[in-house]
Amino acid sequence: MVPPAPLNLSRYTSEQLCARIFLRHASRIRVKKQHVAVGNLVRIVDAFLKLTTRNGFHATSLRDLAAESGLSMGGLYSYFDSKETLLVMVLEEVEEAVRELLASAPADVVADPRRNLLWLIDAHIRLTEAMQRWFVFAYMEAKSFPKTAKTAAIDSELVAERTIADILRRGVERGAFAVADIELTAAIVKPLLQDWYVKRAKYRRRGVSVGDYVSTVSALVMDGIDAGSDPGAR
Repeated sequence: MVPPAPLNLSRYTSEQLCARIFLRHASRIRVKKQHVAVGNLVRIVDAFLKLTTRNGFHATSLRDLAAESGLSMGGLYSYFDSKETLLVMVLEEVEEAVRELLASAPADVVADPRRNLLWLIDAHIRLTEAMQRWFVFAYMEAKSFPKTAKTAAIDSELVAERTIADILRRGVERGAFAVADIELTAAIVKPLLQDWYVKRAKYRRRGVSVGDYVSTVSALVMDGIDAGSDPGAR
């Protein structure tokens, strides 16, 4: 298999993501010094993800968040007016990260469905490795979100699934892939990508590296859809 194009994940650190939150919500955030605001947002978001992972979104209060982040209640209100607003801030960055990543595929990669699919598998898994707690939160807590936020979380998942389907469709049209049901196949591939961040502890216990996981998923998917492989084996 052709190795995926190099991927730059420097935009997806906690500091970079919180800087983007600051710029996106500058009119709402009352702290105007960016370095101060971003530093506090990192503390807030880290505490928020930790608490919601442990207790759930509904059971996490702003008082809990203040205690965990080390900020006062008044300090929290300098950045958002409710935990639902903070929720939206976090989900926006997860959705935007996925959209931005998928749009960043090099033109020569996009032109070749095989390379494009390998690139997407590698890029998506490595992005979720860099933003693991953000993605786990969006995935595991979606059922408890308010309706608008729940829709946003679902839409974020569907972006990658639709992209996979588009790549499969182009591959079938060019005779590179043999896929009977494109939409169903895309829907099956997506959980393989999600399993890396949802069940991260399982793979850590087994000593599976992100590179190992990327290679295994890539081989499994490509063997299953390769137009040149034995249909009986598939």
